[in-house]
Amino acid sequence: MRLTRVHVDTPLAAGEELPLPEGPATHLSRVLRLAVGDRCVLFNGDGNDYPSIVTTIGKREVRVRLEAPVAVDSESPLRIVLLQGIARGEKMDLILQKATELGIAEVRPLVSQRSEVKLDDARATRRLGHWQAVVAAACGQCGRARVPRVAAPEPLAKVLAGIGPDAEDALSARPSGDAPLRLLLDPDGGLALNGLPLGLRNAGVVLAVGPEGGWSPADRVQLLAAGFRGLRLGPRILRTETAGLAAIAALQAGFGDLR
Repeated sequence: MRLTRVHVDTPLAAGEELPLPEGPATHLSRVLRLAVGDRCVLFNGDGNDYPSIVTTIGKREVRVRLEAPVAVDSESPLRIVLLQGIARGEKMDLILQKATELGIAEVRPLVSQRSEVKLDDARATRRLGHWQAVVAAACGQCGRARVPRVAAPEPLAKVLAGIGPDAEDALSARPSGDAPLRLLLDPDGGLALNGLPLGLRNAGVVLAVGPEGGWSPADRVQLLAAGFRGLRLGPRILRTETAGLAAIAALQAGFGDLR
């Protein structure tokens, strides 16, 4: 029987007994009806699962005892960073959830010229916390033990400035020294999936997907100036919640671990 996996944002060690945060505690005790002696799995993003036994269930506390960690190797060899134009409401949740299941390494939400979602500082902070929770929950479901980073939302120009050739940014180069291939989804793009270079796995990909309104001409100018190349997925126009996921799945099938 598959055990429930629970994300906790704290260091974990074998033999430790710890109380669970309110959300996971409520889910295990009230939704799944776990009892003392039942088992679950904790993970915190360090690459390990921690098999655990429920030791206490009270009105205000659920405690578990951790056993020896088990290394989990479920990360794709193809590192994909998604630059996603912020979509409305549940669409953004869907993108984050499914991109995590498909093996995305990092997500950078962005605001572009045609973005329909406007976030002030307070709303942006709340949405970021929500998005991070969506990604962590998706990791629990799909078996990943490393949680993709979700960055704070920023304007397109600021995101691109942070990944320029002179920026000290994880997107600027891979440990192998290869710069990741920068792709923007564009129905009129000059690249097709079957024309991507064979060395893509070593380099990785930065994939830019526009919001509901698509990329504006000014957005395209900025992206092309930053070294992005247009990638077309076929003859049909895909919505933002479809396009990025379709591209990620195709990239993982061709160069990652969807075999």
